[in-house]
Amino acid sequence: MQYFRQLRADATAAHAGPLVVFLILSMVPAWVRGEGTDLPWYIRQPEHWWYPVQTLICFGLLWWWLAHYQFPPGKLRHLPMAIIFAFAGISLWVLPGVLFQQCENPGEPSPGWWKFLGLVDRSQGFDPNVLAEHPIGQKISIVLRLVRSVLLVSLIEEICWRGWLMRMVVAGDKSFTSVPFGTHSWKAFWITTLAVTLVHRSEDWVAAFIWGSLMYLLAVKTKSLRACVLMHAVGNLLLGIYILRTGQYGYW
Repeated sequence: MQYFRQLRADATAAHAGPLVVFLILSMVPAWVRGEGTDLPWYIRQPEHWWYPVQTLICFGLLWWWLAHYQFPPGKLRHLPMAIIFAFAGISLWVLPGVLFQQCENPGEPSPGWWKFLGLVDRSQGFDPNVLAEHPIGQKISIVLRLVRSVLLVSLIEEICWRGWLMRMVVAGDKSFTSVPFGTHSWKAFWITTLAVTLVHRSEDWVAAFIWGSLMYLLAVKTKSLRACVLMHAVGNLLLGIYILRTGQYGYW
């Protein structure tokens, strides 16, 4: 019990722990997935039942460490900037995929640098159509997928990257909590933005670096964790709408 009390009181664990657990749990579907169209949906795409479990666990961790998170009221003038940055970041994120679809023969092998820039097929991924025979389950799966990306991911990533890592780099030997949110240093920019980039798939590295740079700029300009979470939530919502309208499930 003493260990858990110390863990709950640890500010670093509170800020980084939910994202670390989230990333570890994200590996589970690959361990249980089976190949073959004759397999049931829960084996072919285990994400549909595992992601809700992952979401509950990580929301539970956020609640357990809630006392460490500070969301001071943001200024209304920060909202337009957060929303504009979200539109710009997600537009640039999906642009390579849109360009790839315009290719005359998108199914043919493409140069290696295409993948680095994100010019790859995005049709395969978290596909709600696998539950087409279960309409209610399909709708629930879509809603829960959006909850995971819009609410959970936005909170745990911004709490970790901007709320902890960015400040920790600036703090040096001091406690990161002594550093005001949004304090700028080029070292913090590069470490934080590269960390954000590298946790994504290689075909998303360029887009993730641009997104991370915009988010860093927002953090520095607004000094508001709330604004960063809003930008992330709006961006992920826009991406979810785009995926559902176009069938580009590879972004999920």
